[in-house]
Amino acid sequence: MHHGLDVEPREAADLIRAGVPQPGGVWADLGSGSGTFTRALAALLGEGGVVYAVDRAAHAMPTVTGAAVVPMTGDFTEPLTLPDLDGVIMANSLHFVASQEQSRVLARIVGYMRRGGSFVIVEYDQRRGSRWVPYPVPLQRFEALAGEVGLVSVREIGRRRSRFGPTELDAATAEKAG
Repeated sequence: MHHGLDVEPREAADLIRAGVPQPGGVWADLGSGSGTFTRALAALLGEGGVVYAVDRAAHAMPTVTGAAVVPMTGDFTEPLTLPDLDGVIMANSLHFVASQEQSRVLARIVGYMRRGGSFVIVEYDQRRGSRWVPYPVPLQRFEALAGEVGLVSVREIGRRRSRFGPTELDAATAEKAG
C-alpha cells in the first residue's frame, strides 16, 4: 500500500496535525506502506511517543525523527496484537477493504483504542472505485461508518489536491466515544 507517494512528509504532517491532539502517546499507522504518514506522525508525537507501523509487507523504515517507531508485519483486516492505543491513523488504506467489510474492520480497530482516543483517516475524495482506490471512503462515507463503530465528533481537518488526477486528499478525525 503505497499511500505516501501522493504527499511529502511535511505535507502529510500538515494534513493530520489537527487530529493529533497532544505530543506523546501510543499510536498505530495501519497500512503504513512506505512510511510517509508514519514519519509525519512520529514528528508530531515527538520523543515521548510510540508508533506501531503496521503493513502486510515488511518495509525498511527510513530514519524517523521524534517518536519511537515499531515496524509490524500484519494485516489490519485481521486481529493484531497491539497495546491500548491513544490514536490510530489510516492513510489511504481503508479503501482497499471491500465496502461491505469496512464497518466490521473499523469496529475491530476501534476496539484497540482507549476511550477518547483519536482516529485520523486520510482518503481520496471520490465516489467511484478505480484500480488504485477500489472501495472509496469519501468524508460522507467515513461519517456513516464512524457512527456504526463508536466514533464521534467527526470533522474534516485537512485537504489538498492529489498529484494523481482530478481528486483531493481529505483528512478527517473522530474520537472513540467515552
